[in-house]
Amino acid sequence: MTTIIAFIFVFGLIVFFHELGHFLFAKRSGILVRDFSIGFGPKIFAYRKKETQYTLRLLPIGGYVRMAGEDGEVVELKPGYRVGLILNDDEIVTKIIINGKDQYQDVQPLEVSGSDLEKELFIEGYEEYDEERIVRYQVASDAVVIDGKIETIIAPYDRVFQSKSLGKRAMTIFAGPLFNFILAIIIFTILAFVSGSVPSNEPEIGQVMDNGAAQEAGLKQGDEVISINGKAMDSWQDIFSTVEKSPNKELDFKVDRDGKTQDIEVTPKAEKTQDGTSVGKIGVAQPGSDSFWTKITYGFTQTWFWITQIGHVLGQMVTGDFSLNMLNGPVGIYTSTQEVVSYGFLTLLNWTAVLSINLGIVNLLPLPALDGGRLLFFLYELVRGKPLDPKKEGMVHFIGFALLMVLMLLVTWNDIQRAFF
Repeated sequence: MTTIIAFIFVFGLIVFFHELGHFLFAKRSGILVRDFSIGFGPKIFAYRKKETQYTLRLLPIGGYVRMAGEDGEVVELKPGYRVGLILNDDEIVTKIIINGKDQYQDVQPLEVSGSDLEKELFIEGYEEYDEERIVRYQVASDAVVIDGKIETIIAPYDRVFQSKSLGKRAMTIFAGPLFNFILAIIIFTILAFVSGSVPSNEPEIGQVMDNGAAQEAGLKQGDEVISINGKAMDSWQDIFSTVEKSPNKELDFKVDRDGKTQDIEVTPKAEKTQDGTSVGKIGVAQPGSDSFWTKITYGFTQTWFWITQIGHVLGQMVTGDFSLNMLNGPVGIYTSTQEVVSYGFLTLLNWTAVLSINLGIVNLLPLPALDGGRLLFFLYELVRGKPLDPKKEGMVHFIGFALLMVLMLLVTWNDIQRAFF
């Protein structure tokens, strides 16, 4: 049960922030947002405030922001429709009732002869007792069309996604991945202050563990490592990599201790990894820093570190040095979360930040059906001077989505095999 709760927390948080980015920038651009939904499947909770419905669904593995012009939801009143109109004190239509007119009072019957609910915002037709004279009413920009129990707010052209400038559309799409990076920065910064210190990449020895090779050789916390076997050490990562590659091999550490240079011979102990290979360990922790500035900047530096690491993996995909085991679907993430939970809440937060970065980067890939694919079409529009035909773009996204679903099925099946077989 703990793993399930943790999985819902992790996925829910990163999806919420991703969709929040789309939502806030859409609102700022004046786009009508019909639905802000977290999860897929059956509704658990729904709440409408003004023009947007906020929905929580059963499966916490995704979400969406449904914007006018992107949802295919077009209100069309054909000539001959018999509707009921509700007017305000200024004789402006606020509700157009297609079905269920008997449930409302003070309804003005009208047989529609023409309408424009996008640009001119009017509806005209014949009143019930005068079928010779056409009357015309202005329609409010936030008028509601009611068809039984379904209520749809009309979308004037200036409120639809396609009516906005290229810059506003691009930022609305880019904001999703951007907010995933922002979430990671926030989490890493919180972890820095809660932990009291943050890992440093300086070429120094951190805490020395009891009975480790470092303690036995005489290394001490705070020793600055100048070189190992004559090779300069510029960072903690250099030290870590050198030691890891040298199980049971004697290494000559040249260190600076209190301004004096010393040579210390250390032999890393061999430890087996899960795949059966041996790596060297000397029993020291990464150095840390507790300065306020380091804690403030840690969120940014750690986020950038993971962006480069994930980018390296994606680079392997391009060069062909790629295995399906490099990818995790929901099943793989669930099993990994199960292990992470055992290390405590702070480790879970760190895992959440890494996954948020991963989601942001993956969504920026220039693939159809992803945010990066849409940004690529915007770039095409910028260069060409006009957008691609919507039907053609929609077909490309549909094919891309289908291929992504196939890949997701393969990854999920691979996750299941690794976890249970």
